[in-house]
Amino acid sequence: MTNLPPRDPRSSNLGFDELIGVVVAFGVIGTILAVLLGQKDNRFGFEALDPSSTTTPTSPGVLISPSPAPEATLPTPIARETPSPSPTIVGPRRVGARAVGPLIVGAAPAAKAEEAEAPATPVKGFSDVPQDYWARPYIESLTQREVIAGYTDGTFRPDEPVTRAAFAAQLDKAFSEGNVVGTPRYTANYKDVANEFWASSAIRQATTKGFMRGYPGEVFRPQQEISKLQALLALNSGLDLPAPAAPNQVLQVYQDAAQIPQYATNAVAAATQAGIVVNHPNRQQLNPNILITRAEAAALIHQAMAKAGKVEEIRTDYVVKPQ
Repeated sequence: MTNLPPRDPRSSNLGFDELIGVVVAFGVIGTILAVLLGQKDNRFGFEALDPSSTTTPTSPGVLISPSPAPEATLPTPIARETPSPSPTIVGPRRVGARAVGPLIVGAAPAAKAEEAEAPATPVKGFSDVPQDYWARPYIESLTQREVIAGYTDGTFRPDEPVTRAAFAAQLDKAFSEGNVVGTPRYTANYKDVANEFWASSAIRQATTKGFMRGYPGEVFRPQQEISKLQALLALNSGLDLPAPAAPNQVLQVYQDAAQIPQYATNAVAAATQAGIVVNHPNRQQLNPNILITRAEAAALIHQAMAKAGKVEEIRTDYVVKPQ
């Protein structure tokens, strides 16, 4: 046997047998890889590396391709539609005499504001004027004729007082068709009523037609609240009602007739005889010096319009009937 020098362990040269083993090992590995790549079922997830593949691996820990699958292979998602804005509930609100549901803003399809706020059925009257309210017939009649109006919150506020400006505006609408008694009797040139004041035109008309007059010093005092006596005097003057032959006898219908000033005796008696006076709750209680309410003003104006032939007369238990 030939003596060979000892092998250096640091040497990287392989022997013949070892080289054959490496080649065989690589051949076996290559064969296995070829078989695996040729199989349809890829349990190791290599197919995910192919962007043209449509098979979704299901094994845990599988490499997921970062490229999205083709659009044709996915069901049409609802989320791909343009999303509608989330509805915002503003809250319940009240319209007229009915409470309607909350107003929804931003819901799709977008609804018009007036459609969203409109009640399901038309509302007749006001939320604070119930069916059995004593002045409801007068209020409804004048509202339909746009002589009076309620507030934007659907109320009428029947117990609120009436200013001279507001009463003039109501008279102007109630008797808008020319002068009630003919030619103008007064001129309006008030120092405290500017041209841009909301009721300036109505105040001029009410003065010209003879319903209302100012105070000494050429002032009208538009914000002053009026009494029932003042309202009756205005209606009597505008309609130019004739005084009865025995005014004191007519006024005996009132339990508080003594509260009527002497200068107003003829006017109140004329209004009473004409069926204009409406007293609630006691028909025999005039209460001439208390402030008139919006409901009372509506009743008096309506009866005055009936006397002038503009509306049908409304007879209630509160219309004063002369004895």
